[in-house]
Amino acid sequence: MAFRRSNKLPQAGAIKQILKRCSSLGRRQQPADVPKGHFAVYVGESRSRFIVPISYLTHPEFQSLLRQAEEEFGFDHDMGLTIPCEEVVFRSLTSMLR
Repeated sequence: MAFRRSNKLPQAGAIKQILKRCSSLGRRQQPADVPKGHFAVYVGESRSRFIVPISYLTHPEFQSLLRQAEEEFGFDHDMGLTIPCEEVVFRSLTSMLR
């Protein structure tokens, strides 16, 4: 029985790639207000800034938001990691993840 190897990155690798290209995690220095183990995202039309723990990356709901961000903005986006959803939805989701 032959096994085919997928050309796709493992899910964790793909998420890491998204973050490196779209957020401060790809830079050598993080902004002073982003504690270790966290990253900044911008949410909604007003681009409100949120600092979220890296542990959120393991949650399927948050991963879904990252995929939506990739689809809407791609990897080459100069304005930081932007999540394309309403602030109230993002706040609700993150409150459930805590």
